[in-house]
This record gives sequence, C-alpha cells and structure tokens, in this order.
Amino acid sequence: MPLFDVYPLYNVTPVKGKGIHVYDENNTEYLDLYGGHAVISIGHAHPNYVNAVTNQVHNLGFYSNAVQNPLQKQLADKIETLSNCKGYELFLCNSGAEANENALKLASFQTGKARVVAFSNGFHGRTSAAVAATDNKNIIAPINAQQAVTILPLNDIEGVKRELEKGDVCAVIVEFIQGVGGLDQGSTKFFEEVDKLCKANNTLFIADEVQSGYGRSGKFFAFQHYNVTPDIIPIAKGMGNGFPIGGILIHPNIKSKYGMLGTTFGGNHLACAAGLAVLNTIEEENLMENTQEMSAYFMEIAKTIPAVKEVKGKGLMIGLAFDFEVGQLRKDLIYNHKIFTGGAKDKHVLRILPPLNIEKKHINQFFEALKKALVAMQETV
Repeated sequence: MPLFDVYPLYNVTPVKGKGIHVYDENNTEYLDLYGGHAVISIGHAHPNYVNAVTNQVHNLGFYSNAVQNPLQKQLADKIETLSNCKGYELFLCNSGAEANENALKLASFQTGKARVVAFSNGFHGRTSAAVAATDNKNIIAPINAQQAVTILPLNDIEGVKRELEKGDVCAVIVEFIQGVGGLDQGSTKFFEEVDKLCKANNTLFIADEVQSGYGRSGKFFAFQHYNVTPDIIPIAKGMGNGFPIGGILIHPNIKSKYGMLGTTFGGNHLACAAGLAVLNTIEEENLMENTQEMSAYFMEIAKTIPAVKEVKGKGLMIGLAFDFEVGQLRKDLIYNHKIFTGGAKDKHVLRILPPLNIEKKHINQFFEALKKALVAMQETV
C-alpha cells in the first residue's frame, strides 16, 4: 500500500539520534538544527528521557483517564514550578493542533460566543477550528472554512479593538513568536493592548506556545517577555522530546465541569514520563540559561554575514532572512554539509530550532557551512 503523498521529502533516512546529531542508514552524521519542527528540546536519546520512558513502559504504558494517574499531577506541578504560572490548571492532550482546538473550544464554552480573531501568517494546526484560525487558504478545506474567523495584520491594534467591540469574539489567538509564518513578532505595545482589550470585552486571550514554549525563547514561555496574562496557554512540541504530548494551561477564572473536554490518549503514563524527563532535564542542565547564552552567540555571528538581511526571533527560535528564497540553500546544507535546517511560509527565511543544549562548537560548524554554501551559490549565478 502506498503512503498518501502529502509531504515533499528530502532523500535522507535518519535511523539513530544522539544529542544534537542524527545518523542515516550509512552512519553518516548530520547536525540537527531543526529538531523536527522544534520537537527535540533536550537532544536525541537523552539518557534521562530514555530511562524514564523505558522504566515506565516496563510498568504501565497506558490506561485511560477513567482512573487515577499520579504522573499527571507530577507533570502539572513541575510545569507550574518551572513556568511560574501559578494557579493555572492543566488539561493534557496529544499535539499542538489538539491543544489549540481545545483552547478555542474552551473559550467558546466560557464566553458563549463563536468568532475567533487570529493574525496574518499565524499557524495554529491542521484540525477544524485550529486550521480555520491559520492564515493559509491552501490547507483550509470547506468544512473548516465555515468557522467564524477574522484574520488581522499583526500589530493592528485598532483592528482588534474594532472586532472585539462587536461583541461576538470568543478568543484572540496569537503566537508571540510566529513559527511557520517566519519568526515575526508583534510589538510590546500590541501584545499588552490586546491583553487589556480581551479582558474588557469578555474575550479570552490565547497565547499559542506550541512552538515557542518550554524555554525555547529564553524564558519558559514567550509571552513572559511581556506584561500580559493569557487565559489559555496551548503547549506541545518540545514538551515530550519526540513523544506525542500536548496540553493547555487554563486560568483559574475558567471553571471545569465533567465532559467539557476529553481525550483517549492524552496524559497517558508514557507521555507523562517523557514530559517529566524533559522538565527535569531543562531544570538540572540549566537549559533556559543555555538558550539565552547560545542565542546571543548565534545572533552575534549572524549579524556579521552580509547575506543575512535580518535576524528574527528570540532564544533558539531563530530566523535568518535573505534576499533570495532559501530552498536551494537548505538542500546544499543538508546534502553537502550534513546540516538540517527549516523553512517557513516566508520562503526567504531559514529557520533554526535546535535542541536547547546546543553548544558553541555546533553554532560555529553551522556558520562555517553557511559561508561555504553562500559562496557556492554565488559561483553558480
């Protein structure tokens, strides 16, 4: 049976990973500066992660949410400690799209309203309301398009005010650092004004931290660079270091009731074990501090390269903007220099999303390769 062909694939077959590297079937080593869309937060096959998942699967891999699972409470407590999001409650699911789906559903329950405000170049997932709030007509089917969503330009505070004052908006959803869109960010004034407008108009403020959370921005959550208090915080990608897990942090003003949300696999024993291993490693190895240090080092070098027209993002969620489309550059980096990088909706942006335990030697290796690749491109023009 053939696979349903929806992904353009590089001709690389990773079979093993260790730290910041992956290895193909010929044992060729690749430097992984993309982490499978920012999923690999503490490095491939980290011993803490391997031991936690192995030990848990020896005991109990899964049971449903119809029984007690103390690992869920341990995970919730650890998130609260490291994020300093005091008083929030945790609902666990399986992915970023599912996290955003539950966030939007909860906002609609809470407010009794249906319309969503989202922003240009935002990406929130590929399911129902989440994809309807995503600014990409190519991935929105007619069944999704019937959702009530208004897309506004980032930083359009007057537009947000106008839409919220109509009285039918249940949620404003925003990435504080856009991922797929190309690492753009709103201004401090914009984010803080949106927060105030939401609170004044019975609208929930959803901080989509699916990609930017878990220390990737240099703080535990990217919204913590601003003076805002989100009502719901969706999380996922770096949460399980490759094991599927997602969730939403829910402000205590929102009250739960039985049957409001639900999931079969969300918060299962293996997922929680993986999630706890990630958090323990972030804490024990000071990975948020390392993210800040390595980010400063990376950006300092990036600004010395004339071909790089802009350095975007925060922490280890970085975009390098060029005046040409980067598709060929990415191919050169992966095939000739054995380095994984990412692209974006903005075809001029090279995305860098490495594990948070990256070292200076890896950054140096990347920039040496980038310089050679840029020279090679000039020679073929």
